[in-house]
Amino acid sequence: MKERTKTVLYPLALLCALVGVWYLAVSRWGVPNYILPSLDGVAAALKRGYIDGAFWGDFRFTLMSTLLGYVSGCVLAFVVGILFAEFRSIERLLYPFVLGLQSMPKVALAPLILVWFGFGLGSKVVMVGLVCFFPMFVNTAVGLKATDPSLIDLMKAFSASRWHILTRIKIPSAAGHIFAGLQISVVLGLIGAVVAEFVSSTEGLGYLINAATTTLDTSTMFAALISLAAMGIGGSQLIKLLHRRLVFWDRSESSRSLSE
Repeated sequence: MKERTKTVLYPLALLCALVGVWYLAVSRWGVPNYILPSLDGVAAALKRGYIDGAFWGDFRFTLMSTLLGYVSGCVLAFVVGILFAEFRSIERLLYPFVLGLQSMPKVALAPLILVWFGFGLGSKVVMVGLVCFFPMFVNTAVGLKATDPSLIDLMKAFSASRWHILTRIKIPSAAGHIFAGLQISVVLGLIGAVVAEFVSSTEGLGYLINAATTTLDTSTMFAALISLAAMGIGGSQLIKLLHRRLVFWDRSESSRSLSE
């Protein structure tokens, strides 16, 4: 219990210190508002956005594109990761293409994705899915290949099928790696959504930041950034909670660092 309390108190103490420095920078040290907005200005922007309702449409758009892209990208990566781990021929066939796709900067792919999938929600979902795919794919494949060979030999001794070995031994053994990939993909998915909205969009928190840039409205920029941070923290905490509840048998150090 003490360790969990420290986990909460330490970040809160640092946050309070940063807010204090922020307040002093604006009120005492004369940093102009177009560089660093006042706390009152950011609070007013958040009130206008979420109490008066100006930001909800953009928030929903970013959340929807992130969720759809995250789920589709992670599911596809999970399936491809299983195929890579289970079939050597598929690994030899597809690995260069997967590696080449990951090596391409996603910002460079964004204009092409817009041409193929339009300027609406579809292109944002595809961008998020691409960004989420590789970390989930790598963690799934590595986790499955790291399964204890003695457990696999034991199952084979009892004439277990490949499907039973996969579902009863390999996937539970790789669950820690899989959830690590899910957690990494949450943050990367938000980055992909914002990048796609920067390139071309008429909705979303990324569009809101882009539009505020033209008028140097840093209060709105900070409000949108706080919204993105809250979204990322919420998604990450949800994955941690699912990890603790679903992968209850995994008590390794790596899993505890992700789950506590």
